[in-house]
Amino acid sequence: MSTAIPLTLTFGGQFARELEELAVPWQAEEAPDPQLLVLNEPLATELGLDPSSLRTPEGTRLLIGNQIPEGATPVAQAYAGHQFGGYSPLLGDGRALLLGEVTDIHGQLRDIHLKGSGRTPFARAGDGLAAVGPMLREYIVSEAMHAMGIPTTRSLAVVATGRPVRRETMLPGAVLTRVASSHLRVGSFQLARVNGETDLLRRLADHAISRHYPDAALAGKPYLAFFEAVIAAQASLVAQWMLVGFVHGVMNTDNMAISGETIDYGPCAFMDAFNRGAVYSSIDADGRYAYANQPVIAEWNLTRLAEALLPLLHEDQDQAVALAVESLGAFRTLYSAAWSAGMKSKLGLLPDTHDDVASPLVDGVLALLQEGQVDYTSFFRRLGSAARGTPETARSMFADPGAFDAWAARWLALAPDADLMDRVNPVYIPRNHLVEEALDAAIAGDLDPFNRLVDVLADPYTQRPGLERYAGPAPEDFGSYRTFCGT
Repeated sequence: MSTAIPLTLTFGGQFARELEELAVPWQAEEAPDPQLLVLNEPLATELGLDPSSLRTPEGTRLLIGNQIPEGATPVAQAYAGHQFGGYSPLLGDGRALLLGEVTDIHGQLRDIHLKGSGRTPFARAGDGLAAVGPMLREYIVSEAMHAMGIPTTRSLAVVATGRPVRRETMLPGAVLTRVASSHLRVGSFQLARVNGETDLLRRLADHAISRHYPDAALAGKPYLAFFEAVIAAQASLVAQWMLVGFVHGVMNTDNMAISGETIDYGPCAFMDAFNRGAVYSSIDADGRYAYANQPVIAEWNLTRLAEALLPLLHEDQDQAVALAVESLGAFRTLYSAAWSAGMKSKLGLLPDTHDDVASPLVDGVLALLQEGQVDYTSFFRRLGSAARGTPETARSMFADPGAFDAWAARWLALAPDADLMDRVNPVYIPRNHLVEEALDAAIAGDLDPFNRLVDVLADPYTQRPGLERYAGPAPEDFGSYRTFCGT
């Protein structure tokens, strides 16, 4: 029998203790009628928590910060950030709290964090609340990302608060309990730097190195090694987004995690028809964070991190800049290598296939998909059948199949590995129409479509009979799709 009773679980307060200048002690607002909507039992077990205890009234109150476990020191984190290119000197958790850290069953330190827990000193004009729909969206998409093997924050639970939230209409309120290896952001370093607090900046970097990149501490230039580790993590992460057609939607510097995990699923979506200019955020009017711009924005954000770290890189400003520029120069090489390797796998090509051979095939097929507005996920999955000698399902996706035939002849000459393709090309992603269907039903009180969708997405690479509707594109009447940040 499990002895991991959450009400006696000991939380750590490492962030609050070591970086008190970036932590404002705060309490979650009392929820009038908390009701557990969804609990991620496998994740709870991984954290050393007893799922059955979390389902009790006391456990539910713990999940939203109304029951404070031993050792927990709830804080709202302070950070700065560039939002859509404009700098804000003080942002912070306006509707979120870090309860503290726990050590999971693998010995790894994990943050337990709340989203939608009420106004904090950083709330500005916001109400500090969240609605059921956006919190369930984050649960669906973050857990789908995890199942695909893409680094991400995760969702432990969504609890309805019994408090209505005013948006365009009155909506039921909820709190998301989020888990991350940390919530350190590029914006955390920007805040420490802008205040000229080199001691705080150094302690923040040491904290990040200890939690995420301990090998950097052994390097001759530990802070430069740390910066280069973050560059590598972000190059890999964004390449993985691009390979599965994910559009984050709001890549502000306060939404770039130092750990290299995907964080803050607000106006995000997966592409249906391939479109380099795909934008799903209702607030991204100029397409700054469009699908194809994501690598460029990641590099831009990392440049802002470099600026923040300059005092730690070298005491001479010019030499610090030179070191940062040299390190930043690796981003494009690392990203391109990750993207190229990923696309070779998606096409079933051997890793040592020369780029002079693979790159024209990649560019050619993406041009075909763009021109034909072909469903990105379905095409690559069907392409596995073409590698097995039955090209009809992929070929039928093109209004002009002749162009596909010409491309496929060159591709098939390389003897692609269909089994490899099936391991990296998902059958099931969080299709936008299915996500909206599940959220609409959940808001109306029916969680069955939500639970079914989550179950399907937990095994994205295995095609299963009876789940055809989860693998198909949106119906024609679904229309143009936009997502919202939920505030």
